[in-house]
Amino acid sequence: MKHRCNDIWDRCLQIIADNVPAGSFKTWFVPIRPVKIENNIITVEVPSHFFYEYIEENYIDLLKKVLRREIGEHAKLEYVIVVNKSSKNGKVNLPSSVKPNTQNRPVAKPNSIKDKVHNPFVIPGIKKITVDSNLQKKHSFDNFIVGDCNRVASEAGHAIAQKPGETPFNPLFIYSKSGLGKTHVSQAIGIEAKKCYPEKTILYLSANKFKTQYTESIRKNTLNDFIHFYQMIDLLIIDDIHELTTEKTQNVFFHIFNHLHQSNKQLILTSDRPPIELEGIEERLLSRFKWGLSVELKTPDFQTRKAIFTAKAKQEGIEIAEEIIDYVCKHVKTSIRELEGILVSMVAHATINNQDVNLTLAESIVKQVVKNPQREVNVPYIKKKVSSFFNLTEENLVAKTRRREIVQARQIAMYFAREITKSSLTSIGAQIGNKNHATVLHACQTVENLMETDKKFRYLIEELRTILEE
Repeated sequence: MKHRCNDIWDRCLQIIADNVPAGSFKTWFVPIRPVKIENNIITVEVPSHFFYEYIEENYIDLLKKVLRREIGEHAKLEYVIVVNKSSKNGKVNLPSSVKPNTQNRPVAKPNSIKDKVHNPFVIPGIKKITVDSNLQKKHSFDNFIVGDCNRVASEAGHAIAQKPGETPFNPLFIYSKSGLGKTHVSQAIGIEAKKCYPEKTILYLSANKFKTQYTESIRKNTLNDFIHFYQMIDLLIIDDIHELTTEKTQNVFFHIFNHLHQSNKQLILTSDRPPIELEGIEERLLSRFKWGLSVELKTPDFQTRKAIFTAKAKQEGIEIAEEIIDYVCKHVKTSIRELEGILVSMVAHATINNQDVNLTLAESIVKQVVKNPQREVNVPYIKKKVSSFFNLTEENLVAKTRRREIVQARQIAMYFAREITKSSLTSIGAQIGNKNHATVLHACQTVENLMETDKKFRYLIEELRTILEE
């Protein structure tokens, strides 16, 4: 029975691996263990309640389809949650009105170190070292807007904050283009961990700051102090790790990394590219960067950009009309930092000139930031681009035919029209083949189902999305 259970689960994993990103598969499916199968019910073991909730929320539809394929129409899934009794559990929740305390307590020097340890942040060294965490309270999870672009990083971050050093996400390697929230989410993890574990020593710094401290320790002959200091940190966050390019600095960081990891201390690293694309970094370090979870922060979609901009405006204590927010978020697509900059400029101009934040002002500022404001994507534009992509004429796209390639292209056009534009289902159907709203709904569902189960089709959709948003 156990052998059959393992075989079935292995076949399920083969299908799942082809339908989810490699990083997500390693994070959310490799740790699952099959337990038994009885009466079409397969029981699996997951490492935590958080793990179970994440699977249920994000992958249950895929799991249902895979299990029905391998077991039968009446297949069911049950979970056994393994609780690590030796670890601390429970979450320390603070009222939203209470600001998180990011200050570290003095660090007790290990007994094995006989001499004084010099703090590279504060010199001279003393027996107990007060370490400034360098965490900014504004970068908490309370101010972090979650969307599809950053959901995995956010969920993994919460898990780490609950049990730093005890999850499979060690190190957590966060990468993205500039301005998409790497610093925010990495600091948010540190702030949340400090809430849960006030006694832990947490430190955030840039790779450049680390290099400067290392150089200074060589000059002053305090290298051992430098190493010992970092070996006492419980949660170390290093921003822009791709800038750690000198061989000697990498060598000392290698030893610090090993000590912390072997001591079940948490490491969080950020970069502008994934580990596999880092240049000038030693292979032995690169291999360690891949030990835990590597997660990309992607460009936020329109709804997420809108939620971010609205939240930032609320923090500034100003109200902005929805049409203005829509305009800004439709034209500024590549950077959250640009959105924040535009908001600051709008508030400054309105205050200095004693005027309201209006659409004219928004248009003027956006033109200064975005060289070529993007055209508004509407249904005719989508029809034109989808037709061109599939080497069809627009007349072919809306023609009354059952040819599979045309039907699928039309369904894809309907899917994007519903996702990107504000047009109603009835309007979309009228413009794409004179169909009713039920046909549009069916088309969207068909496309979504294919994206879940067909890897090549999913890549095709993402390629088209990039073309439409150019």
